[in-house]
Amino acid sequence: MAKKTIRDVDLTGKVVFARVDFNAPYEKGTLNITDDTRIGAALDTIKHLSGSKLVLASHHGRPKGKRDPMETLAPCAERLKELLGKKVKVTFIDDCVGEAKAAAIAAMNDGDVILLENTRFYGAEEEKKDQDALMAFAKELAEGADAFVNDAFGSSHRKHASVYGVPSVLEPAVMGFLVEKEVAALSTVYNAPQEGFVVVLGGAKVDEKIGVIKSLLPRCEKMLIGGAMSWAFFKAQGKEIGMSYCPEGSPEAAEEILCKMGDHLDKLILPSDVHMQNVQGDHSLIFARADGIRPGWDALDIGPETQEQYAEIVRAAGTVFWNGPMGKFEDKPFDEGTLIIAEAMGDCPGFNVVGGGDSVAAVTQMGLAEKMDHVSTGGGASLEYLEEGALPGIDILDEQ
Repeated sequence: MAKKTIRDVDLTGKVVFARVDFNAPYEKGTLNITDDTRIGAALDTIKHLSGSKLVLASHHGRPKGKRDPMETLAPCAERLKELLGKKVKVTFIDDCVGEAKAAAIAAMNDGDVILLENTRFYGAEEEKKDQDALMAFAKELAEGADAFVNDAFGSSHRKHASVYGVPSVLEPAVMGFLVEKEVAALSTVYNAPQEGFVVVLGGAKVDEKIGVIKSLLPRCEKMLIGGAMSWAFFKAQGKEIGMSYCPEGSPEAAEEILCKMGDHLDKLILPSDVHMQNVQGDHSLIFARADGIRPGWDALDIGPETQEQYAEIVRAAGTVFWNGPMGKFEDKPFDEGTLIIAEAMGDCPGFNVVGGGDSVAAVTQMGLAEKMDHVSTGGGASLEYLEEGALPGIDILDEQ
């Protein structure tokens, strides 16, 4: 059944606990925000709730349950102030539970916004597997609030206290606009007709995407594999991969796909050529056939033949979902395969969705984000939704 959104409930005058995703990247070694996309993505929901007393909670990075000054959300509060303008009072609280939070909520007026400190500073409580312990922390987070809004799609695949526990305590518990938009777009992909449905998967680890491969391969028309995932499949096929990046567990996962998905392997397309570098010699670059990777060489991108083949398939798709770069996107010229796919996505007249950091960076870098039907904020959550058709942080919300 469909879930309720903030359109379906009147939260005027209420204290609303909203889980957002302000996990904005900081410049290395500083607290300078390099990309405020995730903060900006929550603005529609925040503005809609301008008649409420709004308490925002988010995680940032992986502080491992300790107070890490380099993972504070204070810079995000400052950026939020800039984005909302001077008419909105935004206050940062250096804790997410306890007396400071309670006092700040008590002093709020309608329209005020509070951003709490990083929920993962309480990692042991926030991420507890033990349900009783998790719910005890969820009740602390929810204290003083009247309602819950989930606008953190990128965290909705996790059964954390701030995502899954708090909506068990507060009612109503509804979706924000960002989560609603994500669910609508990914549901369209999940329910896409097989004819014309193309999935493009790149990145490094097959084992992290084995579930979505098993789920989508029988349901799509073609699945295009790129990036370091390709080298894992090559290794599983007995090909030489030289010094190409192939993390532990990925060849075994690729072999499992090749062994168990036999009826659908005609739809699984691997690169026919690669762009590789002589890392143990003069660092020269050459293109080679997929079975021509040499010892001492590192395959770092799909080759021009594969780029052309993949781009043609993507441009002709009726529905296309892309997650993960085609090569070592951060280093030129090994960004070429990823950028070619981004361009093809922009040319595709079908319904197209991009998810995953480097994929999103590619379409943004090329000025193509506006041509996408949807650019997802949640890499892992997007994949899990397409695998399962549901996420725990959304399932827990109120039904229509």
